[in-house]
Amino acid sequence: MTYKNIVITGGAGFIGSHVVRRFVKQYPDTMIWNLDKLTYAGNLENLKDIDQSPNYRFIKADITDAALMDQLFETHQFDGVIHLAAESHVDRSISHPMEFVMTNVVGTVNLLNAARKIWNGHFENKLFYHVSTDEVYGELGDEGKFLETTPYSPNSPYSASKASSDHFVRAYHHTYGLPIKISNCSNNYGANHFPEKLIPLMINNIMNKKPLPVYGKGENVRDWLFVEDHATAIDAIFHRGNIGETFNIGGNNEWKNIDLVRLLCRVMDTKLGRSEGESEQLITFVGDRAGHDFRYAIDSGKLMRELGWQPSVTFEQGLEKTVDWYLANQEWLGHVTSGAYKAYYDNMYTNR
Repeated sequence: MTYKNIVITGGAGFIGSHVVRRFVKQYPDTMIWNLDKLTYAGNLENLKDIDQSPNYRFIKADITDAALMDQLFETHQFDGVIHLAAESHVDRSISHPMEFVMTNVVGTVNLLNAARKIWNGHFENKLFYHVSTDEVYGELGDEGKFLETTPYSPNSPYSASKASSDHFVRAYHHTYGLPIKISNCSNNYGANHFPEKLIPLMINNIMNKKPLPVYGKGENVRDWLFVEDHATAIDAIFHRGNIGETFNIGGNNEWKNIDLVRLLCRVMDTKLGRSEGESEQLITFVGDRAGHDFRYAIDSGKLMRELGWQPSVTFEQGLEKTVDWYLANQEWLGHVTSGAYKAYYDNMYTNR
């Protein structure tokens, strides 16, 4: 299937920037449109290496603006949508749930409506691909993994908003025939990750010898996926997955939070020439997050069987690549934590 104009929402964010980069490089005959509001987590510095590519364009826009979404779909005739734009931090959702409802639910429905209007029942060579999270499934005990058929049981405002958006995407497929695909992924890590999430936060704090806050006793378990492997999975699903299907994407790589933080401390101490165990002394246990799910784990068997996808790196390899990137890009880290990257946007993208 060939597409002329693919819009990737949230393309200046962590996962989105890796997806944009892959599609720009892999599909030079397709115009890739990066649509992003540029909130605190969206950063055009993430894409400096490809921002002059002939098949890449950036649009600054808010998906909660329904009229603007209709206008952009009409103007640019998008035939493929990869929808990653989302509020995604659980702690922020607990403090500001309505922001998550507006972006994750209302924003998604605005995009669905815009696609439905412009495609107008002519769905051949059209696709709306919605990227979601494993958190919609709730939590697991000590055994088992999430399957595509696992019932939804979201436990935070964030996961509830993503579950709602998933349901709307499926509803538009079954009600209107809109060609859709959905993927639910585990925790991502890698380059360009805003330092509010666990791994980049810990890397940043270790570098600056700041406390390493760990919720509860650090016993919560997560499955970790290297972000570049997530991008290759999205590519495979977008181009070769069956319409109407859901695919789970995981790293087959479970770690307790405390074990992950200790591993990071050891890797960082080696990289920074510190004495063994020095950074572990920075670990500080803090009160647990409200509604903190105990364990997530993804079964990626369907994706592997049907599309032949496999993770390309072990966790240790991916973590070392990630640490090396942050150590080599401390200027980027300083910019995103200070807000100075907005000057880059003003210089590079005015009326583009």
